[in-house]
Amino acid sequence: MALVGDVFKGWGPGILIGVGAAVAAPAVLPAAGAIVRPLAKALIVGCMAAANAASEVFAEAKEQVSDLVAEAKAEQAGKTPRSSGSSTSRSMHS
Repeated sequence: MALVGDVFKGWGPGILIGVGAAVAAPAVLPAAGAIVRPLAKALIVGCMAAANAASEVFAEAKEQVSDLVAEAKAEQAGKTPRSSGSSTSRSMHS
């Protein structure tokens, strides 16, 4: 999950300032509130969707890497006994 944090690193202050300005705008400019609030809401929804999509991508990548590691371990475990057994049989036949 650190990768997700790295992807969005540096976005925090800019997004927080934008959201803060959007929330404060209705108090400062009441007429702008009707326009800014839906835009801020859309921005937040978009960020949440992007974070969910990134999380799904990283989960899939993690699963694929885990599968590869398991396959490599199984292959290594399968080769180790055969290679020692076959070298013994070769030396006995020589």
